[in-house]
Amino acid sequence: MRYVGSAVTAIAVLMLSGCYHATIDTGLTPSLQTIERPWAHGFVYGLVPPSTVETQQRCPTGVARVETRLSFLNQVANILTFSIYTPMSIKVTCAAAGGMQQDATALRPSGDLEPHAPAPDLEGLGLTPSRGGERRH
Repeated sequence: MRYVGSAVTAIAVLMLSGCYHATIDTGLTPSLQTIERPWAHGFVYGLVPPSTVETQQRCPTGVARVETRLSFLNQVANILTFSIYTPMSIKVTCAAAGGMQQDATALRPSGDLEPHAPAPDLEGLGLTPSRGGERRH
C-alpha cells in the first residue's frame, strides 16, 4: 500500500512539473520591445480563449514572435478550479525597424506535398465540384 501512495505522488509530481510552451516565429527580426501577459484569462479547458493581445500601438513594425505557455502557477489555478479557469502566459516580441521577412516559401508546411497532384475523381464518388462560389443544392 505504501508503494501505491509513492507511485501516485511520483506521477502527480511528474504531471505538474511539465509546462506547455508554444512559439510562433513570423520571420521578422525581433526587437527588445515585448508585451507580456502572465495571466491571460481563459475558461473551460481553454475552449474560451484569452482576449486578443492588442499589438498595433506598441509594435508599429509588426510582431516577430508570440510565445504562449502554462506556468506552474497557471497550472495550479487550472487544477484548483477543475479546468473551469485556464489561464496562460503570453509574451509578444515586437519586430525591429527594418527587419527582413523570410521568403514566403519558408512558411509553407513541410511534408510530401505535390504542387501539381491530380485532383481526386469527385464525380466517381457521386460528388460534383463547385466553381467559384456557386452553390449546388
